[in-house]
This record gives sequence, C-alpha cells and structure tokens, in this order.
Amino acid sequence: MRMKELKISDTGHLNIDIMELKGTFAIVVCDGKAKIAELPTFGETKIITHQGKVKRVKFDEGEEF
Repeated sequence: MRMKELKISDTGHLNIDIMELKGTFAIVVCDGKAKIAELPTFGETKIITHQGKVKRVKFDEGEEF
C-alpha cells in the first residue's frame, strides 16, 4: 500500500518530522485518522470524497519520454 497510517495522540495532535521525509508528500485526514502518501514524480493523485468523507485516493502515474 502506498498510504501509511500516521499516529494521532490521545490529545488529537499529529506530530510529523518533515526534515526526515524525502520527496513530496500528501497528508489526508478524515474521521480522526491520518494517512501520508508520497506523490508520484509525474502523474496525478486524486482524493475521492463521498458525503464529506474520504472514500479513496487514486494514483495515475506517467513517465517523461
């Protein structure tokens, strides 16, 4: 799986050390859960919602010719 679960503390805080992450990332938060995914070098990342909640995240990648 591309998306990795992020831990949210009991007080509701999300702590991320952005200096240890390499590349470009997207963080998605919904219903008290948080997930992180690395974005593709060439492509699209779509966040699909339904009734105000995140339903799925779709990745469409390409490559430069």
